[in-house]
Amino acid sequence: MNAPIITCFERVEKKYFLTPQQYEAFTRSLATHVRADAYGEYTICNLYYDTDDYRLIRASIEKPVYKEKLRVRSYGVPDADGAVFVELKKKFDGVVYKRRITSTPRASEMLLCGIRPADAHSQIQKEIEYFQQLHRTQPKVFIAYDRQAFQGIDNDALRITFDRNMRYRPDRLDLTAGDDGAPILQTDDILMEIKIPGACPLWLAHLLTEHGIYSTSFSKYGACYRAHLMNDHKKIYTEEMCLSA
Repeated sequence: MNAPIITCFERVEKKYFLTPQQYEAFTRSLATHVRADAYGEYTICNLYYDTDDYRLIRASIEKPVYKEKLRVRSYGVPDADGAVFVELKKKFDGVVYKRRITSTPRASEMLLCGIRPADAHSQIQKEIEYFQQLHRTQPKVFIAYDRQAFQGIDNDALRITFDRNMRYRPDRLDLTAGDDGAPILQTDDILMEIKIPGACPLWLAHLLTEHGIYSTSFSKYGACYRAHLMNDHKKIYTEEMCLSA
């Protein structure tokens, strides 16, 4: 990962599910328009933070005009001194805003517990600290997936990514503990994301139509919560209510 580190993003993100057959045909059509980006193929690991009652993701899946989430991300499994990113991701009226700082696994954990590093006082860090003061979140789930990434030849702000093998674990909530997990979905479909600051290029819109590929609303954390975390959360909440009655 030698590409320049970007700390702020503002862009439109569209998501699509492709069958393996659609993926093969579509990527052949893309070949003259895109090239592998600086990262190529890699694994993304995330720790998603939320409140004890999963308030953030429950609000998000209601599809409000504005929503936000907090996560710590690494590219591959970091070692104790490796780089991770603490990210605030917000979406308003279809536009995604992402702001992040670089840290280490231990320093990010301390920051999100309210222990401020003595040598860092950036505006983004202050926003993260405010978010934590407001929501008091904790790590709730680990989610990883394998990504193949491309960027436009004529417009390098265009990024197209393909994610496979989406997996999760509700325990061992530590980015240094490996990238294993149970499947989030029970299909071999591939999640494609198109990310661009402005409108979709006409050639890309034509390719999507030609291959019968249509956008969908999908959140990895949201899908994981609905399929694997929600029932356990409701069970724990019910048990606590019975004990307090």
